[in-house]
Amino acid sequence: MATVTSGVFPVFDIVFKVGTKGRSSQAADMAVIKDMETFQISIDGNVEEWTPMETEGWVRRLMTGKGFTITLNGKRHVGDPGNDYVANTAWKSGLDCSTKFQVEFPSGATLDFDCILNVTEAEGGDSTAVAALSVEVMSDGKPTYTPAPTNGGGGD
Repeated sequence: MATVTSGVFPVFDIVFKVGTKGRSSQAADMAVIKDMETFQISIDGNVEEWTPMETEGWVRRLMTGKGFTITLNGKRHVGDPGNDYVANTAWKSGLDCSTKFQVEFPSGATLDFDCILNVTEAEGGDSTAVAALSVEVMSDGKPTYTPAPTNGGGGD
């Protein structure tokens, strides 16, 4: 993947990796999930609100917590380590659905975090279609976001 330092970029330049050894996964155990087609990142913020007397009716707010979910949709690819690992969690529960995850952004930034895999579609589809695989990658705790190296320039 080329590093994007300015301008727009194609979505396919974002890389998703799942730990194939659960929460004990190391760098060598991180595998790309082959044949994913679409994704959505949803961030949920917890905002506390209060209205003290001195603000004369204007609300004060503070972000007190966050969580996020990455929804990936694609095809079931038997024999791919990342795809197999995700698909196999469909039939598990508890800590067997916990693992590590990494997102590599085109800018060079990365997001590493513990997660819960919630498979929402596995193996099914139309009789003439390719079998589907969809998963919600749900954050579990605080992620580690590593910003892209600065290039000293502005974007286009």
